[in-house]
Amino acid sequence: QVQLVESGGGLVQPGGSLRLSCAASGSIFRINAMGWYRQAPGKERELVARIITGGSTNYADSVKGRFTISRDNAKNTVYLQMTSLKPEDTAVYYCNAGITTSLGYTYLEVWGQGTLVTVSS
Repeated sequence: QVQLVESGGGLVQPGGSLRLSCAASGSIFRINAMGWYRQAPGKERELVARIITGGSTNYADSVKGRFTISRDNAKNTVYLQMTSLKPEDTAVYYCNAGITTSLGYTYLEVWGQGTLVTVSS
């Protein structure tokens, strides 16, 4: 059993900043990639940012230069620092991780429950 718990969402004005956190817990042997996705009302879920164990990152074009993804391996936690937020960033943000479990060494794709980010004046 592996769980991802997100936090840090909320209401912010355009141009503001928020930092999202996602902590993984459970029967974890290894975490490879961790990432953030988002889903806005009436739209499909899309990749926002991803980071692998070695530290390489990739971002959606719409957030490059504004968002930064990072991770603390000791805490099994990934962060998303969001700056210069725009109304179009409004969405439910979901944490995602590729995890090899310590029980049976199976590979799981795990999703968090999501945290709502609302950018509005």
